[in-house]
Amino acid sequence: MTAATPSEGFEALAYHGGDLSVAGRLAPDAPRPWIDLSTGINPYPYPLPSIAPDDWTRLPTPESLARLEAAAAACYGAPSPAHVVAASGSQQIIQMLARILPARRVGVLGATYAGHERAWRAAGATVTRVDALAGLADFDAAVVVNPNNPDGRIVDRGSLLDLCGALARRGATLLVDEAFMDFDGVEQTLALAAPAGSIVLHSFGKTYGLAGLRLGFAIAPPDVAAALRAALGPWPVSGPAIAVGIAALADAAWLHAVALRLAADAARLDRLLADRGWTLVGGTRLFRLARSPAARERFAALLGRGILTRPFADAPNDIRFGIPASETQWRRLAEALS
Repeated sequence: MTAATPSEGFEALAYHGGDLSVAGRLAPDAPRPWIDLSTGINPYPYPLPSIAPDDWTRLPTPESLARLEAAAAACYGAPSPAHVVAASGSQQIIQMLARILPARRVGVLGATYAGHERAWRAAGATVTRVDALAGLADFDAAVVVNPNNPDGRIVDRGSLLDLCGALARRGATLLVDEAFMDFDGVEQTLALAAPAGSIVLHSFGKTYGLAGLRLGFAIAPPDVAAALRAALGPWPVSGPAIAVGIAALADAAWLHAVALRLAADAARLDRLLADRGWTLVGGTRLFRLARSPAARERFAALLGRGILTRPFADAPNDIRFGIPASETQWRRLAEALS
């Protein structure tokens, strides 16, 4: 069995989770199948509904897209479907917003998901990471991931509304990424109000365990939503994604049942990590952040046993663990952590 060296693993995989092709090159002799705990995606995917042949063979209609956005408005509590924009994943929205918004000075409440900073820098903006919410008030655009990835920190809705009001008075924008809020902190969502100057993101793929479907939503005041919709073009989402999204977003019973299951799994993972000498830092029901002074070595050992976790180049003592999907995966993880 050949494991990657700690430095190789961190350098190659710290930028993002989920890249099993890189993991396979770093640990070619690791046992298969891989257990991918690096992404924070729901391990219990929504059961796919029957998809009509026309959804595969015809272009999506404006009416079907409107039904999807109406389903998202009802699920997320948006004021109306006019506030909702569907796209091929929230990452697409992040990159598009960086191009169409006039912000040149962007503040990000961090440390957090690095995709926001990369998108704004690629669009030519100057990006500054700040440590406190109050530090975001003077930027052209402010980014808050809520709950935060990777430590699960939740900013209360009242504080976000205050910040949004201060930004809006200057014509600035508050972008709140609620990718992990469907299971944690839902009472703090900003989507209910969609105040002027706000944009809220939701990730369908993470919540419903269907990341390959590529579906995400922005919730914003109608004028901002219309500008984003126009920038995305006439077919921002595939026909099959529309069909699956409409069914899943209306299934509140499934969402509630999975939330309870994930809460039990998150507590189980906390106990397992603590028993193996890790210090728990935080997280959500879809991932846990743990700390160890030997995190680099332990990451490499897990990689060598066919288990991919999420390292962080700027926090080398921290590892993020997703939720195992089966008892077999739980057993392999427990053995590898020993």
